Amino acid sequence: MSTSRTVVCLLRNDLRVHDNEVFHWAQKNAEYIVPLYCFDPRHYKGTHNYNLPQTGPFRLRFLLQSVRDLRNTLINKGSTLVVRHGKPEDAVAGLIKQLGSVSVVAFHEEVTSEELDVEKKVKDICAQMKVRVQTCWGLTLYHRDDLPFNHTARLPDVYTQFRKAVETQSSIRPLFPTPGQLKPLPPELEEGAIPTVEDLQQTGCETDPRSAFPCSGGESQALHRLQHYFWDTDAVATYKETRNGLISVDCSTKFAPWLAMGCISPRYIYHQIKQYERERTANQSTYWVIFELLWRDYFKFVAVKYGSRMFQIKGLQDKSIPWKVDMKLFDAWKEGRTGVPFVDATMRQLAMTGFMSNRGRQNVASFLTKDLGLDWRLGAEWFECLLIDYDVCSNYGNWLYSAGIGNDPRENRKFNMIKQALEYDSNGDYVRKWLPELQGIVGADVHMPWTLSSAALSHAHVSLGESYPTPIVTAPEWSRHFNKKPSCTGPSARGKKGPSHTPKQHRDKHN
Repeated sequence: MSTSRTVVCLLRNDLRVHDNEVFHWAQKNAEYIVPLYCFDPRHYKGTHNYNLPQTGPFRLRFLLQSVRDLRNTLINKGSTLVVRHGKPEDAVAGLIKQLGSVSVVAFHEEVTSEELDVEKKVKDICAQMKVRVQTCWGLTLYHRDDLPFNHTARLPDVYTQFRKAVETQSSIRPLFPTPGQLKPLPPELEEGAIPTVEDLQQTGCETDPRSAFPCSGGESQALHRLQHYFWDTDAVATYKETRNGLISVDCSTKFAPWLAMGCISPRYIYHQIKQYERERTANQSTYWVIFELLWRDYFKFVAVKYGSRMFQIKGLQDKSIPWKVDMKLFDAWKEGRTGVPFVDATMRQLAMTGFMSNRGRQNVASFLTKDLGLDWRLGAEWFECLLIDYDVCSNYGNWLYSAGIGNDPRENRKFNMIKQALEYDSNGDYVRKWLPELQGIVGADVHMPWTLSSAALSHAHVSLGESYPTPIVTAPEWSRHFNKKPSCTGPSARGKKGPSHTPKQHRDKHN
């Protein structure tokens, strides 16, 4: 039994070496470091309310890729990733007993109930076994301690107020350095096998060639994506104009899946943006990447403020709405069989690839909650299952927003499916890509096949109710747009509201 100081670094949604305070702290304070990732069986059960698969095939594939990538990175730095299939609290207890030299368990703090329960159990185990716990904060662009609010309870309930406060009163911390080499594992510690999809009793998935996210998980892939999007193509310089595109890989940053698993640090993206602005160009597009990172921050801090209310049917506003639970309607929505092509194309893209655009998410969420009147948690749990970039705070925060019981300052916001379709898929190319049964309908008419004459449908080889469904619901406001010709040939750049100018540069904090 060794008396050396060993630090166990419990990794969860921080699967990277760069800008990782847990590794930075351990490197300074340990003789041996045990980087630990646990495949927690609780993540592979059913969702809380409707028992949908909690970790679907696309996110699981991305996670396995990310874990393998981190192991390879650590091996190149003189270490490896220790992998255990079990609950983190059990794995930590087992390592403490086995090694006899563990002095500290270190991890990044999370903010939502299931993750906080794990932290409490790990702390309880460590207290019983007289091992110290070292926690760090690394989830967000702005550090929790640097917010310009005395307490999270005073966090504004409107994003714009939050954004203006942090932009003018807070600063973003520098990156933690990336270690060239990491302290080794204790002698004779088995690294453990990375499980397969089958080991986790899950189903695999195929890669659809139509995917707008044909990327792999892992820190090295995340850094490569940033290099490509910023420095190799300058695509970031037109991000604000292209970000609502529905088809192209490079119409938006696509950072979200790597951010969700912590393969890339939001601070790293920010500091790269600042460097790009210094060396190439600073405009609304470069600022807008930060604007979207701030939305991600905001939902994290909203989760801290409201706790479990984020998951409750009445939402943050404690508002009673008579939501329906109609599984026939829900199945039509999730399988892309609503008869509303813009909705169906987006839902089929999700089912086939685990990804959809931000614009698509806003529309299908509005359709489920406002047009179908279904319990918003059905949609939130389906997204939890399938989205590669599922992030608990952003997912539930956005669904509450869409349902009208979250952080939306506007009352009764509802998206008009036909107006949105004509604005963001003006020629119908996106719909025809994902609904091949409608390929015979030319131009924007593909968004409203039920309005076409029987002769036009016959000419396009479409039989409503047979080859493609009749709409399960229609909204009266859609008819205002049936005869409108699209005013543009491509997707509009209109998106979430924000400043029409690029605000003053964020102030960086230097050590």
